[in-house]
Amino acid sequence: MARPKAKELTARELEIMHVFWERSGTEATTELTVAEVRDALEQAGRELAYTTVATLVRILVEKSFLKQTNDGRPFLYCSIRTFDEVSGSMLGDMIQKVFGGSREKLLLRLLEERQLSPRELEKIKEILKEKS
Repeated sequence: MARPKAKELTARELEIMHVFWERSGTEATTELTVAEVRDALEQAGRELAYTTVATLVRILVEKSFLKQTNDGRPFLYCSIRTFDEVSGSMLGDMIQKVFGGSREKLLLRLLEERQLSPRELEKIKEILKEKS
């Protein structure tokens, strides 16, 4: 019996999505071929076979994270979901699963993890001022 498709991203799928998000920059969408994605991963020090990247891209299309934008070869793909959308969803899931839905517990854990830099501390203060 086939395993049901997971809606969450695996670590490798997330690597692929980061290529699309990093290449998009300020543009709404950037179209990339599988070879371009593989090359970007290789430049970042992650060597994967072309067939592996092609399989991951196909899975991301099936999960509705990417879409194919043309009919001719080489196929072009672009991201359907933004980094903010995906990271927000993943963070929400983690807060629910790991911290029982408590953002306070997450924040305390983050602050206990390591010493904040002066820049990080200043940024947190700015965010808290805006939220209050």
